[in-house]
Amino acid sequence: MTEPFMLDLHTYLERLGYSSAPPPTLDALRELQERHTAEFPFETLASMLRVPVEVEPAAIQDKLLRQRRGGYCFELNRLYLLLLQALGFDARGLTGRVVMGGPEDALPARTHMLVLVTIAGVRYITDVGFGGMVPTGPLLLDSEAEQTTPHEPYRLTLVDGTYTLRALVAGGWRAMYVFDLQKVADIDYVVGNWYVCTHPESPFLGQMIAARTGPGLRKTLNNGSFAIHRLGQASERVQLQGVDEVLRVLREEFGIQVPEHPERREIIERLIAGA
Repeated sequence: MTEPFMLDLHTYLERLGYSSAPPPTLDALRELQERHTAEFPFETLASMLRVPVEVEPAAIQDKLLRQRRGGYCFELNRLYLLLLQALGFDARGLTGRVVMGGPEDALPARTHMLVLVTIAGVRYITDVGFGGMVPTGPLLLDSEAEQTTPHEPYRLTLVDGTYTLRALVAGGWRAMYVFDLQKVADIDYVVGNWYVCTHPESPFLGQMIAARTGPGLRKTLNNGSFAIHRLGQASERVQLQGVDEVLRVLREEFGIQVPEHPERREIIERLIAGA
């Protein structure tokens, strides 16, 4: 019989810089989302190493809070949802289709998880697991106006029951993902995650991707290319030259303790050469 999951709320809040639990308010939600994207990095090292990703809450908690790792949406947003619910927020999970970098009207698989929060009857989406373009503040769902965050502005549009999230990047509105409000069951996360970490066409399989936010900046790693994007400034990019340099950047810039694996160096070397 499986032991019931217990969220380690004390350690989770401590990692986010809290000495006591914040109240379930909009101001607290804003602060939680900004702190979470800065503390827990987005990373695909498990799928880079072709190690199956577990999305049971106990496994995610162990990875994020004990192993000093990050994860992707089905890990970051799933534990974040449990945190919000433990703090008293009216919150539930949603799934979406990533269209960033492709046509907006495409219908790829539901490979993204985000969270819907209702505060005093007003609905917001909050997301801590969308890689290098993760929103760093909650967004009012029922508005098509431009909305500010600690980083880029975002906006939502609604057509025939489907919402599209766009970010203002380099002077243009770029679509990130589309989603709806249909009820989601735990098995939906399991199925979506299974595709992301095992399907040959998954964009994460065999790839080294990491992202983390900071005050006025974003850090990204795509295989051997490390970049720092500062608001209103040109991006700084550097091509990393060796495995040890990659491991240092992952550790020092992203706060990731890279897992041991017998083919780790060989895989990273191949990705650097390919970049």
